Amino acid sequence: MSELLPNNPFIVGKYVSERYFCDRKEETEFLVKQIKNGRNVALIAPRRMGKSDLIHHFFIQTGIREDYHVFFVDIYATTSLSEFVYTLGKEIYQQLKPKSTVWKEQFFQMIASLRVGFKLDSMTGLPTFDLGLGDIQSPQTTLDEIFAYINEADKPCIIAIDEFQQIGEYAEKNVEALLRTKIQQCQRAQFIFSGSKRHMMSNMFNSSSKPFYQSAIIMGLEPIPIETYTDFAIRLFEENGKHLEPAVSNTIWRQYSGYTWFVQMMMNELYAMTPSDMTCHSDMIAEAKRNVILSQESSYKDLMSNLPPRQKVVLQAIAKEGTAQNITSSKFIKKYNINSASSVQAAVKNLLKDDLITQEGSTYRVYDFFFSEWLATMF
Repeated sequence: MSELLPNNPFIVGKYVSERYFCDRKEETEFLVKQIKNGRNVALIAPRRMGKSDLIHHFFIQTGIREDYHVFFVDIYATTSLSEFVYTLGKEIYQQLKPKSTVWKEQFFQMIASLRVGFKLDSMTGLPTFDLGLGDIQSPQTTLDEIFAYINEADKPCIIAIDEFQQIGEYAEKNVEALLRTKIQQCQRAQFIFSGSKRHMMSNMFNSSSKPFYQSAIIMGLEPIPIETYTDFAIRLFEENGKHLEPAVSNTIWRQYSGYTWFVQMMMNELYAMTPSDMTCHSDMIAEAKRNVILSQESSYKDLMSNLPPRQKVVLQAIAKEGTAQNITSSKFIKKYNINSASSVQAAVKNLLKDDLITQEGSTYRVYDFFFSEWLATMF
C-alpha cells in the first residue's frame, strides 16, 4: 500500500512514517541494541521532547517489526491498578485484532477474567473488545492472566509503557512491587518505561529502596541539534514546492529550546502560511505565533477559570518572569502581590503536580511555551 501523503509535512502529535521523522538515529540504534540484548530501558525526558514518536519509530525498524509483537500503552490518564490493567489488556487486543494468529485466538481463553468483554460484532461477525472498567473485578488476577498470556506469545513482545511514573500516584500502595515481580518473571517480553517527571522516574530506577532499582538501562533524550532540524525543515519545504529561510527554523528552535512538539507546531503553521513556490521568511514568525496561540485560547481560558486564585496568581507571575528564580523571596512576593512564601510553596506544589509548570533546579517556568506567552500578555 502506498504511503498517504499529509497535506502538511510537519506532523504534530503522532508518528506517521520515517519520512516525516527527524533524526534520532543514535537514539534509535541505542534502543535496538538494548532490546535485542535483553535489557529493559527507562526513557526519561521532558514532555513534548519526542519520546513517544521515538518509540514508534523504533517499532518499525528492521529486526524489530518482523521479530516482535510491539505494544504502546499510554497510562497518563490512569489513576489505579484497575485502569492500568484495562489499558494494558485493551492495547494488547487492539494490536492483535488485525492479525490472524493462534495467539490472538487464545486471548480470551487465557485471560478468563476478561471474557465478559468478548463480543461478536453483529455486522462483521468478528470479535470485539467491549469492556468497561467496572468489569475488572480483580485487577491482580487479570494482571496475572495478561502476563501468563504474554509468556505464551508466538514471538517475543516489546511493551512500551508511556508516563510510567504514574503508577507511583495510584491509590494502591504495592503497585511498583507487584509490577516489578510480574515483569521480572516475564520471559517473553522486554519493556520500555517512558516518563516525563524526571525526579519521580529517577527515584524509581536509581533508588536502592525502590522495586525497580537497577532494573533498566537509563536513557535520556536531548533536543535534536539545531543544524539537523533546520536541514530537515528545509527538506520538507523543498519537497513540497516551497522554500524556507534557514534563519526561520533556527529562530524557532531557540525560542522553544528545541522542544520537538512546540517547534513542530510553529513550523506546521509557517508551512501553512507559505504559498507554493514562495519562501518562508523570519517576518512571518510573529503572525504564526499569534495564530497558534489563538487556536489554543479557549482551552487556556477554561484552564484558568478552574484554577484556585492563589495558583492562578503564582502561575501568572512565573509566566511574566519567563524563567523564575527565588520565587519565595520577598522581592518576588512583593513584585506580584502574593500573600506569603508559604502561599507560593503551596501553589507551586500543585502546579508541578498538574504539569502546569516545570522545575530545573531552582528555576521554574510554565511548561507550555504557548500558554506562557498567552499568560504573559493577557494578564
